[in-house]
Parts: sequence; structure tokens; C-alpha cells
Amino acid sequence: MHAPVCRDRCASAREPSVEVASMCRNIRALYNFEPPATADDVQAAALQFVRKISGFTRPSAANAAAFDRAVDEISRSASTLLASLVTNAAPHDRDAWVAKAKARAAERYGRAG
Repeated sequence: MHAPVCRDRCASAREPSVEVASMCRNIRALYNFEPPATADDVQAAALQFVRKISGFTRPSAANAAAFDRAVDEISRSASTLLASLVTNAAPHDRDAWVAKAKARAAERYGRAG
């Protein structure tokens, strides 16, 4: 799994054994990276988006179907978007972006991550 999606704190709500510490604050870019975003990356970003706009980390049983449907629809739309985009720019190095983010966090908060 690739780092631009903060999976360590935003693991899938569909995995009951995974504890979720808090809702992600940012949804990160997935386009024009090497290696390219995977279907799991897109699904995780869709999950982050639905969590953010719904305010639910884990929906109630009454809302679970609507929540899961929204994640699936957004994932499909995001995949279509990513497949449709074109650029002449060279792909960004995913590891370099992660290193820059950690350096910014260390400077800002006095620690990495």
C-alpha cells in the first residue's frame, strides 16, 4: 500500500479487527505518482472522503448500507477520473513526497509522522 493515503490512522471500517484512532484530516493526491495509485489507494481515499463528509468513522447499522454505497460510488468515480486525466509532467516519486511530509511534520510538531 502506498503512503499518500494515511492508512495507518484510517484503516477500513469494513475490517472490524482494525482500530481507528481518528478521522483523517486530509485526502491526498493520487494522480501522477510512480508507482501509480492502486485500487486500494482509491478505495481508501473514497472511504476518507465519506468519513469526512458524513462525520462517521464507523456508521451505525442503520446507516451502513448508505455509507458503503457512497464509498463504492465515489471509488468508481475517482477511478474513472484518474484514468481520464492526462499530463505531460513526469510522475512524482511517492517516497520523496512521503519524506517531505515527514520532514514538514518534524519541523512543525517537533516529531516525524
